[in-house]
Amino acid sequence: MRIFKCLVISIIILGAPLYLSTHALAGHGPKGSPEKPPIPGGDIIHTSGTILDHHHEPIDEAHVVITVDGQEMDRLMTAHNGTFVSTFPLEKHKIDLATIQIDIYKTSFKGQTIQIQAADLAHKGDHYFFSRDITLERVLGPAFWISTVAFILAYGLIAFELLHRTIAAMLGAAVMLLISYTVGTILPEYHILSFERAISAIDMNVIFLLMGMMIVVGVLKHTGVFQWCAYISYKLAKGKVFLLAVYLMIFTAVSSAFLDNVTTMLLLTGVAIEISISLSLNPLVMLIPLVLASNVGGTATLIGDPPNIMIGSYAGLTFMDFVVALALLCGIGMVVLVLFTKIVWGKAYKAAKVEDVEEYIKELKEKYTITDPTLLTYGLAVLGFAIFLFLSHGYWHMEVSVAALTGASVLLTVAILTEKVNMLELIEKDIEWPTLMFFIFLFIIVGAVESSGLLALIADWILDLSQGNFVAACTLIIWVAAIMSAFVDNIPFTATMLPIVAYLSSVIPGSENTLWWALALGACFGGNGTIIGASANVVTMGIAESRGYRISFIGFMKTAFPFMVISVLIAHAWLLLFRPA
Repeated sequence: MRIFKCLVISIIILGAPLYLSTHALAGHGPKGSPEKPPIPGGDIIHTSGTILDHHHEPIDEAHVVITVDGQEMDRLMTAHNGTFVSTFPLEKHKIDLATIQIDIYKTSFKGQTIQIQAADLAHKGDHYFFSRDITLERVLGPAFWISTVAFILAYGLIAFELLHRTIAAMLGAAVMLLISYTVGTILPEYHILSFERAISAIDMNVIFLLMGMMIVVGVLKHTGVFQWCAYISYKLAKGKVFLLAVYLMIFTAVSSAFLDNVTTMLLLTGVAIEISISLSLNPLVMLIPLVLASNVGGTATLIGDPPNIMIGSYAGLTFMDFVVALALLCGIGMVVLVLFTKIVWGKAYKAAKVEDVEEYIKELKEKYTITDPTLLTYGLAVLGFAIFLFLSHGYWHMEVSVAALTGASVLLTVAILTEKVNMLELIEKDIEWPTLMFFIFLFIIVGAVESSGLLALIADWILDLSQGNFVAACTLIIWVAAIMSAFVDNIPFTATMLPIVAYLSSVIPGSENTLWWALALGACFGGNGTIIGASANVVTMGIAESRGYRISFIGFMKTAFPFMVISVLIAHAWLLLFRPA
C-alpha cells in the first residue's frame, strides 16, 4: 500500500507541472527554435495554422518544419489545440521570388507539404501573413498496431486476472511509453505517444474528485454515521432485506442524477457494507445492484455522468432537455433493475432474513450509534457545502474536483485540529491508492489508442455503415457506445464520437436530437457491462476489496453484463419508437 501511495503522489507531483507547462506553451511553438532577430530593412514573415484530423479535431504534437528555398527557418510542434505560430525574418524583396514550404508530419498520420508563393501572402508594409487550417489523413502504421495489441493484452490480463488490474494497467502504459522512446526514437513510425501526451491524457479532474471524496468519507467514517444509516435503513425496511435493497437502489439512482455517480457510491458503499455485515450477507450482493442503479440514475440528467456533460456542451442541450428525454426511460430501467435483482439475488436476500425483527432492530440501535456528534456536525456541514458546489459547478465554470478537494481539505483540517482523526492513518488506509493508480494508467492506455487512431477508426466505421439511415445510425451508435464503454473509458470515446454524431444528426432527416440520446444512453448504460466499465464500478469494488470482499472481472461480468444488454435493448427500442427530441 505504501508503494502504491508513493507512486500516485509521485505521478501527481511530477506530472502536473509537465501537464501545465505543455498547455502553458499552447500556440507558442513548444520545442521550437527561438525567434530570429529581424534583419535591418528586411521583411517579417508570419505563418500560422491549425492542424486537424478528418473529424475536424485538433492534432497536438504534430511536427511543423518551415523552409525558404530549402533553408530551414523554423521547426516547432503544434500545441494541444492543434495550432502553430511562427515568425521569421527575410532579406528585403527576397519574398518576391522565394518559395516558402511548410512540412507537417506526425506518427499515424499522412504527412503533408504546403508550398507558398508571394501571391499567397497577405501583407501590410513589410509584414507578410499566411494562415490556414490543414487536415491530415490517418495512417494505420506500426504505432497503431502496437498500441492496439498492447491495449488488448492489458485488458486480457485484467479480465482473466493474470495480474492485479492496477499492475496490468501499469504494465500496458509502461510498454507503450518504452516502445515510443526506444524503437520510436530510431523509427518515428513506432512512436505511439510522448510522455507529455500521456500526462495530459490523465483526467486529473477524476483523480482529484476521487481523492477528495475518499478523504471526506474517511473522516465521516470515524463518526459512526454509516453504521447508524445502516440501522435506520433496516428499520425502515422492517426486516425485509429485498425491500431494503430496493430502497437503497432508488436512493442511489436519485442521488446519482444530481451528484455524480462516483460521489454517490463513495458515500453509500460504507453504509451498504455495514448493512450487509449486520445481516451476515456478502456485501457484494448489495453493492452490485447499487452500482448498476448509480449508472442508470446518472444517465437521467446533464450532470449525472461525464459523457452527458460533454454531449450537452457540444450539442447545446440543457439540463431539462436531458430530463425530458431520458428521465422516464431511466425510471423504466430502474423497474427492470429491481426485477433483475429479485431474480439474480433474491435467494441470497431471503437467506439473510432475520426471524425476530423487532429484537434485531433494538440490537442494531444499541450497536450502531453516532460515536462523535461534533465531528459529524462539521462533516455534514462541509459535505452539504460540497454538494451545493457539485450542483452549481456549471454556474461557476468550476470542475467538480475543486468542490471535492475543498470539502476534503476543510474537513481534514477541522478533524486534525480537534484531534479527532490521525492524518497519516487516514491517508494510509482510507484513500484507495491502488484504485487511483489504476485510473491513472488506464487513462494513459486509452490516450495511446486514441492518439494512434483506434477510436477514430471505430467512429469512421459507424459513419460508413450508417450511410445516412436513421435506424442504422441509431443502432450502431448506441450499441458500439455500450460495448466500447464496457471496456474503454467512455470519456475519450464520447469525445471522438461527438463530431460524427453531429454530422449524422445534420444529414439524416428527422433525427433531431435522438442520435445524441443514443450516444448518451450507450455510453452511460454500457458502463454497467464490466467491473472497469465505469468509475463508480472501480471505486466501489476497490473499497469492497480493501474490506476483504473481492469479486473477479468475470464474476462481475456474469451478473452485470446481462443487465447492461437488457437495459440497452430497452433504450434502443425506446429511441426507435418515440424518437425523443
